[in-house]
Amino acid sequence: MNLLYANDKNGAYPDSWYAATATPLAAFAPLKGGMTADVCVVGAGYTGLSAALHLAKAGRRVILLEAQRVGFGASGRNGGQLGSGQRVEQDGLEKMLGADHAAKLWRMGEEAKALVKGLIAEHQIDCHLKPGVAWTGSSVGEVRHLHAYAEHLQARYGYDQITTLDRDQLQSVCPSPDYKGGILDRHAAHLHPLNLALGLARAAKEAGVQIFEQSAVHHIEEGPQVTVQTDGGRVTADHVILACNGYLGNLNRKVAARVMPINNFIAATEPLGDRIKDVLPQDVAVADSRFVVNYFRLSHDGRLLFGGGESYGYRFPADIADKVRAPLSVVFPDLKDVRIDYAWGGTLAITLKRLPYLARPSRNILSASGYSGHGVGTATHAGQLMARAIQGDTDGFDVMSTIPTHPFPGGAALRSPLLALAMSWYSLRDRLGV
Repeated sequence: MNLLYANDKNGAYPDSWYAATATPLAAFAPLKGGMTADVCVVGAGYTGLSAALHLAKAGRRVILLEAQRVGFGASGRNGGQLGSGQRVEQDGLEKMLGADHAAKLWRMGEEAKALVKGLIAEHQIDCHLKPGVAWTGSSVGEVRHLHAYAEHLQARYGYDQITTLDRDQLQSVCPSPDYKGGILDRHAAHLHPLNLALGLARAAKEAGVQIFEQSAVHHIEEGPQVTVQTDGGRVTADHVILACNGYLGNLNRKVAARVMPINNFIAATEPLGDRIKDVLPQDVAVADSRFVVNYFRLSHDGRLLFGGGESYGYRFPADIADKVRAPLSVVFPDLKDVRIDYAWGGTLAITLKRLPYLARPSRNILSASGYSGHGVGTATHAGQLMARAIQGDTDGFDVMSTIPTHPFPGGAALRSPLLALAMSWYSLRDRLGV
C-alpha cells in the first residue's frame, strides 16, 4: 500500500481545519526533464523544508521534491505542539544512553525549540505561536510521576520553566474531570502547523530553493553522484536528503526497517463561545499521560482541536469524527454532543525506542525520520543538522545518529500486526487505569 495515496486525493490537502484556515501558497509545478543540484531533498515537510532552507542560505544549489503538496504529511496535520526535550523523558534517556548522552539530547531539544521560534520570528511566519503546554495525569500515580519529573529537570538540567499543578490548580488550566493534576511548561508552545510549513516553504523559495510538487520519487540510484528519479524527470546531485518520515515506502530499506508509519486523528469542533471557560480557560496546549495520547488545544477562532483515537491499520476509518469523539467525550463529558466541523487523519512515524532515527544510509545520502509524535521541533532541527553535516559540521548530527535504533522485528510484513497487538494492549491498560 502506498501511503502517499491510500487515504488522500492526489495533489490536494485533506479537509482539515488547518487547510481551511491556512495562508494560501501557490502550487509549485511538477519536475520535468533532467536537472542538477548540489543537494536534492526528498520530502517537503518540516525536515525537508528546514534542510533546504539552511542549505540555500549557505549558498548551495538545492532542489526540493514533494510527492503531493508542501506540508501535505504530518507537518501539516499534527497537533501543533512544540515540546521540550525529546519524545522520551530525560530520566529514561539517562538509563538508556547514560548521563552524558542524555544531557546532549536535552540541549538538542532546547536548540530545536529555539530554532522553530527563531525561524518564525526571522521569516515573520504567521502561525499563531503561543506559549504553554500542559501534561496531565488521570491517576494519582501519573501525577506523582509528572511532579517528580519536573523536579528532576530543575535539579539535573536547571530547567525552571515548569509549574507543578495539583488537581485544584489544574482546574484553572483544564477543568476536565478526568485529570487529577499535572505540570505546565511555559517555555513549550503551540502553533498552526500547516502555516509553519507553508511559511518555511516561502522562506526556502526566497532563499533560492527550487521546489517541485506532485513529483513523487520512485527510484534512487546511488553513486559518486546520486540520481533521483520521478515519473516526470530526474535530479542528479552530490548529496541527497531523505525527509519522508511515514511516507518513505521502499526508497531505502535500511531506514524503512527502523521506522514504522502509524495513523492518528484530529477533530475540530464548532466554535465553543462561552464554553471555552469550561474546557481551556488558559490558552495552552494539553497532552495527557496515556500511552495512546490525547492532545488538544484551542484554535485561534475558538474551536477545540482534539487529537486521539487509536488505529490498527493504514486505512483511515470511514468516520474519523466518531473515532475522535470517543476519547474527547471521556476528557470532556459535557462536549459529548458538540458539533464537529472538521475531522482528518495523518500518517506519522515511530521507532522502537520512540526516538528519532538520523542516519547516513550511504556516503552521500542522509536521512531523518521517526519523530514519534515530537516532530514540530525535532524534525525542523533534524533538517538543520543534516544541512550542517553536508557542509562538514557533523557534531549535532552525530549526537542524534548514535542513538541505537533497532529494526522492528519481523520486518515490514509483521510491523502492522505487531503494532495492532501493542496498541490494543496499551489501550486496554489506559482504559483500566493501569
